[in-house]
Amino acid sequence: MLKTAESRHRLALWLLWITPAMWSVNYLVARTAPGVVEPHMLALGRWALAGLILSFLARHELWREKRSTLRAARQYLVLGALGMLICGAWVYKGAQTTAAMNIALIYAASPVLIALGAVLWLGERFSWRQGLGVVIALSGVFHVVVKGQWLALGQVQWVAGDGWIVLAMVAWAAYALLQKKWTSPLSATARLAAICMGGVLVLLPFAVWEGLQSDTPAWSFQASWLVLIAALVPGIGAYGAYGFCQKVLGASRVAASLYLGPLYGGLAAWAVLGESMGWHHLMGALLILPGIYLASRQAPETPEP
Repeated sequence: MLKTAESRHRLALWLLWITPAMWSVNYLVARTAPGVVEPHMLALGRWALAGLILSFLARHELWREKRSTLRAARQYLVLGALGMLICGAWVYKGAQTTAAMNIALIYAASPVLIALGAVLWLGERFSWRQGLGVVIALSGVFHVVVKGQWLALGQVQWVAGDGWIVLAMVAWAAYALLQKKWTSPLSATARLAAICMGGVLVLLPFAVWEGLQSDTPAWSFQASWLVLIAALVPGIGAYGAYGFCQKVLGASRVAASLYLGPLYGGLAAWAVLGESMGWHHLMGALLILPGIYLASRQAPETPEP
């Protein structure tokens, strides 16, 4: 147990560099999963395991707040559908046909949509600098999706996976905004446990349908390993580290560390998966990262999937 404020501060500074790397592990899991475990089954396993662990940790609070939690059941189902179905299973589905590097770069623009949604939906103020950031970052996303071929769009070989990731990026923005709009008496751990419950209920019929298909891979040790990694590292590990850093260092300071996500994701895809890095990836990153910085300087902060 950490006894001094100095040691807590030192640990939080280290975690600033480690947390985006833990989220990047999910991109590697997504690219390893095809042929091993189906997308909805992987997402169900990930969030069911994470939900069990979180529910155990917050069991006393969840029992104490059971009535308020049940009254908000619809909200947890919606958040579970956005955060665990679309931002979980659909990311794994997109990874069947697109590269981990594309996932990292496209997903990086979610803070931009959160900033834009906060203005249009929550009534927050939006400066010209943030507006410029939105335009720059979204142009970077489009640059990655069209592989840099702006003048020859008809010749671009469109990949369905990029479309799934764009939908997941939009869903993550909605997930973050709804969490801000819908207040909760629960702590961060208990609330995430409740959202996991909603996500499991939404994922279950899709996972059962996948399991009944004739071409579904038989469950294997590798599938169990992927579920375990996804639940512990980009699930509980990243969320827990983010919450600790936010409590010790402050929200705005921690949000800046999330800009390392695309860099870590791209490097991991190159080093671990052997994916090639094209010029359109580099140019997209040069547009997305400054755009995120400009657009989210006064935007609501939220962790990635």
